[in-house]
Amino acid sequence: MKPIHQMHLMENQGVSYLVFPELSKFPWLNHAFSTRLGGVSQGEFSSMNLNFNRGDPDETVLENYRRFCRGAGFDYDGLVASAQDHHTEIRRVTAKEAGIGIWKPRDRKSVDGLITNEPGVTLVTYYADCVPLYFVDTEKKAIGLAHAGWRGTVAEMGAKMVEAMRKEFGSDPSQLLVAIGPSIGSCCYEVDLPVYEQVMALEGIDPASCLQELDKGKYMLDLWEVNRRVIHRAGVPEPQIFVGGVCTKCHLELLFSHRVMGAKRGGMAAMMAIR
Repeated sequence: MKPIHQMHLMENQGVSYLVFPELSKFPWLNHAFSTRLGGVSQGEFSSMNLNFNRGDPDETVLENYRRFCRGAGFDYDGLVASAQDHHTEIRRVTAKEAGIGIWKPRDRKSVDGLITNEPGVTLVTYYADCVPLYFVDTEKKAIGLAHAGWRGTVAEMGAKMVEAMRKEFGSDPSQLLVAIGPSIGSCCYEVDLPVYEQVMALEGIDPASCLQELDKGKYMLDLWEVNRRVIHRAGVPEPQIFVGGVCTKCHLELLFSHRVMGAKRGGMAAMMAIR
């Protein structure tokens, strides 16, 4: 175990992955964020690529999933993946959906959030700079994973996940734990005027303080802080929101970054399951 900002870098059976110490306290919960280390992919996908349809052979990606699941302790047969398109559709999944997006075809075009309260179902969402959001209800034993790029962030995906868990599981927002995982940080995330204007349109979170103005209509944006404030405004107490602080662009030896590598690259996954 090695501290990486507010997360821990773990290694098992040659597979490296990141975890939140605050979520690792619960023996009934398993969670992880993959790194680019420990897989069998070659070239620009080296080596733990968990994204399909990028040019890496499907069987290679599936072998990476098998290795990652063995190393991080997930049930390969229980994987259920999202179908991300930068919107805010949230899907409740059960064992009936096992394999979707992995060894079964996707059956929906838009799923950026997954929730479940069924043990053995492993939620899977994908990343290469966007923000992973982990939601845990320790009382109802329900979980959720959400993908939030800047579009999902300004559409308040975090608040929509809080509401979905309240509606589906009776979760009390004040009892939720939320963790904000590795993504491009405010140190590296430069945006233009159209993005700035959409962030500034957010109400009740003082969005201006999440932006740093540069020259010629450019700004540095803190996606972690915007998501943290959106989730807090939805009813989750500040001490129960954990920011990992790991920037994908700053840790290229460990993580893939779309901003740096472009389309020819591998991708990472967030996973979470009730044991």
